[in-house]
Amino acid sequence: MDFRSPRLRTGLLLGTAFAAGVALGPASGLLGRHFGYDFGFSALAAQDGNRADTYRLLTLFGDVFERVRAEYVDQVDDKDLIENSINGMLTGLDPHSSYMNAKAFRDMQVQTKGEFGGLGIEVTQDNGFIKVISPIDDTPASKAGVKAGDLITALDGKTVQGLSLQDAVDRMRGPPNSKISLTIKREGVDKPLEVSMLREIIHIQVVKSRMEPDNIGYVRLSQFTEQADAGLKQAVRSLRQQAGGKLRALILDLRNNPGGLLDQAVAISGDFINQGEIVSTRARHTEDAQRWDAKGSDIMDGAPLVVLINGGSASSSEIVAGALQDHHRAVLLGTRSFGKGSVQTVIPLPGNGAMRLTTARYYTPSGRSIQGLGISPDVPVAESREEQPRFGAEREADLNHVLKNQGGTQDAARPPRSDLPPIAKEIPTKPPQGFPKFDPAKPDETDFQLQEALVLAKAMAAQSRVTAN
Repeated sequence: MDFRSPRLRTGLLLGTAFAAGVALGPASGLLGRHFGYDFGFSALAAQDGNRADTYRLLTLFGDVFERVRAEYVDQVDDKDLIENSINGMLTGLDPHSSYMNAKAFRDMQVQTKGEFGGLGIEVTQDNGFIKVISPIDDTPASKAGVKAGDLITALDGKTVQGLSLQDAVDRMRGPPNSKISLTIKREGVDKPLEVSMLREIIHIQVVKSRMEPDNIGYVRLSQFTEQADAGLKQAVRSLRQQAGGKLRALILDLRNNPGGLLDQAVAISGDFINQGEIVSTRARHTEDAQRWDAKGSDIMDGAPLVVLINGGSASSSEIVAGALQDHHRAVLLGTRSFGKGSVQTVIPLPGNGAMRLTTARYYTPSGRSIQGLGISPDVPVAESREEQPRFGAEREADLNHVLKNQGGTQDAARPPRSDLPPIAKEIPTKPPQGFPKFDPAKPDETDFQLQEALVLAKAMAAQSRVTAN
């Protein structure tokens, strides 16, 4: 992974990060003397308006540290205590800041390259349990029927409560063909589910595509890894060839895409926008604000674009959806997105670990902060007819220590779209009575949102052709 450019490397890594989640606090000067480190607390205290309180709290931590070392029922490794303390300092700030030891940092680097070992699920921590953000397509978890929103309560019969997220991820990983059993609590199901599967080496195919009727292309993007932009461009080239150079419209499916790398979100947005702002970030210090603009050309040559989003579309997915919506380059169909509008900077630390620190909020081209709010679709269409009860946090706003939404224009201030085809008002907001349950093997027959996206794309293509004539 490349950690260049201001503040090393800025990445939005919701769900792909292996954060540990135990309660911790800062280190002290006592620890610095004990281990020969300079933590710089003299400068910290000098900057603080109340030096006495700062020193008192640091002394308190040192006292607790020494008491644990001396009197805890089992001998505890000093390294574990300090790493736990650092991680607690960060995880207490917001849901996405965390400390990664050397192993966790290597895991993150491998995963963002699109290949890693395990089950193929994006996870986060939720009230002591492990929550599935999204299963990755064509992985053991996806094939076993694991769903976004599932709560993993036990691994091989042992509870995950008390485990950090990193520890839980480590237990889910293992040699290929080794068996693991997950106990899952699922919305709408009264009894726990036992799901068994075999681990595999996960090679993420982040881009999938196929041709739909009427020369309408479909591209699914499951993650924003380093291969995302190149894969999308290749998929569009292939679809154009299949259509004999007459690709009428494109459906970009970002549902249950938990995000990934910021530079890939910027590049993919720029694949459809000729010029103008894609996203901006505002940090604590005004001089650290940044803005990214489109620099390429529209790979679809202005052909209609429909983007599918839902509650599992987070982070980088929301950057792309927000940019395309604000520029009126695409019509968004589905349900409100997750609402992660913060930027994490990955900062390598001595000892080969790293710190993931929330350093900024990002804003769409119209100035919206979607932090805790999400992106609202232009054409709302639910995945199923009946609302299902939810277990635990469903969106960013439901998480603990969530970052406040501030500094942006309100979504209501965005002028209503006037470029939607008339049929957009006729598209139903939910499936009809008796609509079949979703079957991944038969998406065109059981995926209601996709069906309506095809109706919309076809109408937009017809409208575009009339306008061109």
